Amino acid sequence: MFAVIRTGGKQYKVAENDVIIIEKLLVDAGDDIDFTDVLALNDGAATTFGKPLVSGALVTAEVLEQARGDKVIIFKKKRRQNYRRKNGHRQDLTVVRITGILADASKRPERKAKAAKPAAEPVAAAPTGKQVKQVKKPAAEKAATKKAAAPKAAAPKAKAPAAKKAAPKASK
Repeated sequence: MFAVIRTGGKQYKVAENDVIIIEKLLVDAGDDIDFTDVLALNDGAATTFGKPLVSGALVTAEVLEQARGDKVIIFKKKRRQNYRRKNGHRQDLTVVRITGILADASKRPERKAKAAKPAAEPVAAAPTGKQVKQVKKPAAEKAATKKAAAPKAAAPKAKAPAAKKAAPKASK
């Protein structure tokens, strides 16, 4: 039995007891998660394809660890322009073991499971003028935070005007 699931913008073909590395999910190691985005399901005899999802299908998994991928170097260069940029990147990953594939989620055994959520942070609404409070600092704190003014150095002496060069004599 196998299933095709979608998580982190990618699709994975999984079977029971498979260990896969996926985009980071916001769960702790040791937790159980459910993948409800099942695109296809094979029970050994027949394959069911979803339109776009297989209704009622569920894939359960256990989170083994949160890890980071290998460093990827990004190097940009434009020849003859003295332009070079070098950056590195390490992707956050989650390692999971598939524990079960169910065609009917209602037959699922009871246990604590969290729905799989990608690591994208929700955008908070902008605060209104009434919600924003500005706390004024006491005068003693303000004085302590200001930098001590350094004494100014004496102004440099003015230079004497440059001597005029003698004009060349005209020849007759």
